[in-house]
Amino acid sequence: MSRALCWIRRDLRLNDHRALFEACANHDEVAVVFVFDTVILDALENRSDRRVTFIMQSLLELDQGLRKRGSSLIVLHGNPVHEIPKLAHELKAEAVLTARDFEPYALERDEEVRQALANQTIDFQTVKDQVIFERGEILSLTGTPFKVFTPFSRRWLEKFEERVDAIAYDPELSKLIPESLASPYSMGLDYSLIRFTECQPWLDAGEQAGNAALTDFESRINEYGDARDIPSVNGTSLLSVHLRFGTISVREAVQTALQHESAGAKKWLMELIWREFYQDILANNPQVVSTTFDPTYAELEWPGIDEHFEAWKAGQTGYPIVDAAMRCFAETGWMHNRFRMIVASFLTKDLLVDYKKGEQYFAENLLDFDLASNNGGWQWAASVGCDAQPYFRIFNPYLQSRKFDPDGIFIRKWIPELAYLDNRSIHEPSEMEAVMSDYSLPIVNHAEQRATAIAMFQQAKRNPTSM
Repeated sequence: MSRALCWIRRDLRLNDHRALFEACANHDEVAVVFVFDTVILDALENRSDRRVTFIMQSLLELDQGLRKRGSSLIVLHGNPVHEIPKLAHELKAEAVLTARDFEPYALERDEEVRQALANQTIDFQTVKDQVIFERGEILSLTGTPFKVFTPFSRRWLEKFEERVDAIAYDPELSKLIPESLASPYSMGLDYSLIRFTECQPWLDAGEQAGNAALTDFESRINEYGDARDIPSVNGTSLLSVHLRFGTISVREAVQTALQHESAGAKKWLMELIWREFYQDILANNPQVVSTTFDPTYAELEWPGIDEHFEAWKAGQTGYPIVDAAMRCFAETGWMHNRFRMIVASFLTKDLLVDYKKGEQYFAENLLDFDLASNNGGWQWAASVGCDAQPYFRIFNPYLQSRKFDPDGIFIRKWIPELAYLDNRSIHEPSEMEAVMSDYSLPIVNHAEQRATAIAMFQQAKRNPTSM
């Protein structure tokens, strides 16, 4: 009788689960394990990080699902390089299966796990799960990875076959090991054991909540193309967190998009392909974690000051749309996609602060933080990445505010001191209105900073090594 471990990580669900499917299909018994990775957790300064709560709540639901089937989740706390081989040995497993992850740390960790398991003659298998196409599958006619989104998306659509690439992998859960065998190895699900405290995220966690969110979005998907940019309406999918932690599968998301012919559904499919594009960029260019994708700007010096960076984080820049977005972010860990572009453009092009500082702040606080998307988005906004926003196209925060929050609904919610202003003044309060409201005056002049930013980039292009 053969036994396998299914090591779950970014796939916190039981349905349409590739690694669990393959484990059940090829082995007689399967144990499901999650490791609270101390290498990751110890780097988190906030011991009430919302993401840990989201993971914990998702695991509690997953464990309940396993118990209904007579099994239970094995939960460990430590370095997976040690914990996974140890558990595999104790359970006399012949193989460990898990979903592939191309983040630099994950690649290094998995290789160490592979070697440790090999020393025990235990097989280590990784499978594709978090994307439709991964590194090496979407290539140009010359066999090289794409650096521009449009041809990447075109090739993605050409290669995609619904009955092959988006089929569901539903595991045979009757193969799960009994609870009596799993429980003795598990530390259980307790915040105190991992030295964190609960902090309720802004949305419900778990596979059931993910499915409900997907169903809800499907009822609105046809309006997505127009509604997605208006923060005062329920126009986005609100699925980024569920995709990040795998409480829904990307295959389910793609299938949902394909069931509709509307422009909104097609637009959302493009957003899912953007997600895969950034995953592909990171997998093929791991250096982007520490430097710019475009080497022209690798040595670019950003003259922005710490005082302005702190004002940006606190939502005290004097630009209402920026401040409302940042205050919402600080309280919830969520930011509307349109606002992500606005605040990133403002930090890098108005305040001239290094994009890496903004990227890191988002990495520490985004509930849906994903290294590839976060890095790709910040480099795009800062005009230093692949297929990036041209450096001379700089968002005007006042125009963005009037266009996407025309009635000031979002601003009034998050900047109550400006709530009394009319729909014209709320986007750009006069000096008198700002003082009377006890609101910050603009800390920089947009027009002046825009000119400085353009000159800075032009100088870098003329002489990239001198910056």
